[in-house]
Amino acid sequence: MSTQQDYDCVVIGAGVQGSCTAYQLVKQNKKTLLLEQFILPHTRGSSHGQTRIIRKAYEQDFYTRMMEECYRQWTQLEKDAGVQLFRQTGLLVMGPENHGDYQLFKDTLQKNKVPTVILTRDNFKQHIPNVILAEGDGALVDVTAGVLFADRALKAVQGQFQKLGGVIRDNERVMEIKPGSVVKVTTSKGVYRARSVVITAGPWTNRLLAHTGFQLPLEVVKINVCYWREKTPGTYDVKQRFPCFLLTEGAETKEHIYGLPSNEYPGLVKICYHMGAKTDPDYRDLQTDKSDIDILKRYVARCMPGLIPEPAVVESCMYTLTPDRHFVLDYHPNYSNIIIGAGFSGHGFKFGPVIGKLLCELSLGEVPSFDLSPFRIGRFQSKTKSAL
Repeated sequence: MSTQQDYDCVVIGAGVQGSCTAYQLVKQNKKTLLLEQFILPHTRGSSHGQTRIIRKAYEQDFYTRMMEECYRQWTQLEKDAGVQLFRQTGLLVMGPENHGDYQLFKDTLQKNKVPTVILTRDNFKQHIPNVILAEGDGALVDVTAGVLFADRALKAVQGQFQKLGGVIRDNERVMEIKPGSVVKVTTSKGVYRARSVVITAGPWTNRLLAHTGFQLPLEVVKINVCYWREKTPGTYDVKQRFPCFLLTEGAETKEHIYGLPSNEYPGLVKICYHMGAKTDPDYRDLQTDKSDIDILKRYVARCMPGLIPEPAVVESCMYTLTPDRHFVLDYHPNYSNIIIGAGFSGHGFKFGPVIGKLLCELSLGEVPSFDLSPFRIGRFQSKTKSAL
């Protein structure tokens, strides 16, 4: 075991949120340690994979406003790291025209003056060939949206963190967190003391919080990330300007279905169901529920005539869900120098730079640059409980 070391801040969990937080802290000249339980890079959590959708299209204003700064920060990271992290494709949003989530998406985009194209039933086929728009569904395009290259983005932010003097220790599992005016973190390989600790451990959040006598109402689910083969290569290719898409609800499900154009795997389109089956993060692959894949097969057969309605590749990911599907960005209720970033509910990756900034601000005792009321722990009230 290594000797005890002191830091201004220890960040636990080197996914996108933890890595962005550590990067923000080191930019503030704070001596920062980023801990990761697995060997980097890995595919065990929620931040792996080549692509994510980046978008301003949301049902809530506060997310759309946060995304304004996210775009700016991702662009700055591209310049600093000298690597392309984003490709603009637009996001096609479809759903029942006059109610539900589709109307909320439309209202929020228009209210925030996000460049948007409203498609009609008459011109839909002209703009979006090889997709069938269901009867009664509306369609719009968030022009600003596109593909965020996730693996590349994570590597870039970790690289910039280390370039500025930040320390990453991977393959090092946290065994104990001892709260106090100085927090003591004991791992499988060392002991670290820090003025503040930020927990961004994804599906393992409650295991770490148990050391502090606290639990959040989080549910971990396994996501089957499915890729579907084009019948004619290039039909849904990013180079043919096929957009990312999101179906708010359809004949198969009330949950969202989303997709990205053929890109990382040539000839394969990524289409996923925005929900999964409950799992234990340490035994993720023992969860073999495929009911989500059955839903996707029916959707692809109905609405994507250019795809073979059987997944060619299935990969695994995890969501850590809060009851309302909004994030947790807050102080620990009993220890103000322990900060929690959790519950990103399958839509948090794109927010990494701003979440990192906010968690950095909380750990430094600064006024947050965005209103955090939607993300406070207090909203769960009796649903949060002592672990003791």
